[in-house]
Amino acid sequence: MTSQKATRINLFSLATPQMRAFHLTWLAFFVCFFAWFATAPLMPIIKGDLHLTNDEVYNITIAGVFATILARFLIGPMCDKYGPRITYTLLLALGAIPVFGIAFAWDYASFFVFRLVIGIIGASFVVTQYHTSVMFAPNVVGTANATVGGWGNAGGGATQSIMPLVVAGVAALGLSQAISWRYAMIVPGVLMLIVAVLYWKFTQDTPEGNVLELRRQGIVVDSGKKGGWDVMKTAAKNYRVWLLAACYAASFGVELFVHGIAATYYFNKFHLSVENAGFAVGAFGALALFARALGGIISDRIAKFKGLDGRIWMLAGLMMSEGIFLIAFSQANIVALAIVTMLVFGLFTHMACGGIYALVPFIDRKVLGGVTGIVGAGGNIGGVAAGFLLRGTGNVPLCFFILGCAAIICALGALAIRFSLQHKQAEQALYDQAIAQRGMMAEPGSDTAMA
Repeated sequence: MTSQKATRINLFSLATPQMRAFHLTWLAFFVCFFAWFATAPLMPIIKGDLHLTNDEVYNITIAGVFATILARFLIGPMCDKYGPRITYTLLLALGAIPVFGIAFAWDYASFFVFRLVIGIIGASFVVTQYHTSVMFAPNVVGTANATVGGWGNAGGGATQSIMPLVVAGVAALGLSQAISWRYAMIVPGVLMLIVAVLYWKFTQDTPEGNVLELRRQGIVVDSGKKGGWDVMKTAAKNYRVWLLAACYAASFGVELFVHGIAATYYFNKFHLSVENAGFAVGAFGALALFARALGGIISDRIAKFKGLDGRIWMLAGLMMSEGIFLIAFSQANIVALAIVTMLVFGLFTHMACGGIYALVPFIDRKVLGGVTGIVGAGGNIGGVAAGFLLRGTGNVPLCFFILGCAAIICALGALAIRFSLQHKQAEQALYDQAIAQRGMMAEPGSDTAMA
């Protein structure tokens, strides 16, 4: 049977289930990322309100990404078993509860607990990548994965710039900053509930329909399995999964660390205002609007001529570049130089993230949820490791230097990824089939296609 996966990204279309999934996955991830890091740019205010010590702030930074590790391990098999539509809707709706709850934190312990639980919504990334992986064909899946991931990640940059403005707007009504940041948390919580309704109403699990309904009809869905721990155990036996997880730890983990600590870093070291520090880090997050997509697009283009090996070489080059400029950022003592080097290493970091998830769908199609979950969890393990590194050293520049060295090591590790000739031939056949199918199908809106 001819695959119903989309062979083209018609960017301005909502006519097909593939494109509705495309746009709602990035929107859902954007809102989750926005809520996930909504408190980060406000930490100078919150620190004063709750009388937090530096060590307590470091602990909160770690807590913000710690819970996501377990959640990402769990969410992948859930996608295989129940489908991304149900999984994402539940994650959005339930995740809004601690977002609202953090507004009522009264001391360090209560804030820490709410911040820890909020980290669960970081698992939204796994659902996003899973959903587009089952909706798009091999010739564009890298572009689709990287684009929705990048546009969603931009929520982390948007929150750095927007939340301080929301607080300022609330304070303009006559409330103190200590109260204003609490009212501001209503915004991300409400957005999550709205998107939960949209996701339930307008998406479906696969091009053919919803997973549970297809199984009731006796139809084998994309993974060919019913999900659960068998999927995770099979994925965990594949060494390529762990090498990619390490790369994601050194790329997305760095991104998490920047979102969690950079605003405070600029505030303390360069004496920027809360608003200007937020804008500086927001520029880093804004790179996700195009840089992740660029990584996926280049990976798809290289695959046309060099196959899976080309995807691996590109990823290694991006990781190496990230590491070099991250080290340069760690040594910058002038604010302008710090921002410039941050944006350069940020460009390569976001592109590397896109390149990783342009490779993920080809590791093992039968356990896609497990692969996606483990690699995604790797990113959060990197973020937590960076947090503990900061907790132990108390030196932010040194942390960035060490993370740069880790990125270079992971670049070398990426080169160790190998695929059998049979695997490469099978994937190339699917790629060629998608290209041929795209040429035969007269898809509407092709003049606005992204790929």
